[in-house]
Amino acid sequence: MTAIVRIDNEVIGTDDFIRTLKLSGQFEGLIEQLVRDKLTVLAAKKSGLQLAPEDIQQRADQFRRTLGLHRAADMNHYLDTLGVSLDEFEDFVTDGLYQEKMMAQVCNDQAVEHYFKLNSPRFDSVEVSHIVLDTEGKAKEMMSALQDDPDSFAEMAREHSIGDARERGGVIGKVPRGALKTDIEARVFNAAAGELLGPFPAPDRSFYEIFAVNAKYPAALDEETAIEVRRLLREQWLGARAQEHIIEAVSSR
Repeated sequence: MTAIVRIDNEVIGTDDFIRTLKLSGQFEGLIEQLVRDKLTVLAAKKSGLQLAPEDIQQRADQFRRTLGLHRAADMNHYLDTLGVSLDEFEDFVTDGLYQEKMMAQVCNDQAVEHYFKLNSPRFDSVEVSHIVLDTEGKAKEMMSALQDDPDSFAEMAREHSIGDARERGGVIGKVPRGALKTDIEARVFNAAAGELLGPFPAPDRSFYEIFAVNAKYPAALDEETAIEVRRLLREQWLGARAQEHIIEAVSSR
């Protein structure tokens, strides 16, 4: 077991470190990120992606400046403290550049626009409010009252809704596809702005919801949507790369 730190005569080593990561629930996330990073680097090299030496040097210089390590002696001392060699540091910087440039290709503007055109309905969103009541009878009475006076929705939510729904007059806000339960979502996204829907019972019928569709927002390739498309492209691409390799956990014992 390699020692990491010593407290008096007690040594905390790599086995202790790994055990703590596992028990704290952090281990799997770190391993997943390591695998994703390595898959990206392998794919970049396989595709023939080239890195210019000056780009590697610029990134290394940027790393040093960020940490305030302006002299070579400061950098060497920093690496010695970590137990990291200069070659290992260069590999770290190089792999980071491979990942960055590979993802820039995978998630370029043309790919984003193409994905959005093929999948634009999934980026629609609606603005909704809801009222939550504890019995079906109350919900039906409320629905009838709202149909006669739909403008009273916010007031009714504040006065009669249970739980958090009474706050802000029942306003949930702008929600994308996938944010609501499947049966409710289909109705909500097919409804017209201003339409009332419900009551919808909870699976155990412990409460009933009435929804008001306040506004509809057809998909648009704005900055927020582009960020989500890039995330989806990245996950799709990484999933495909994972299928090209044998990935298995290796026991430390």
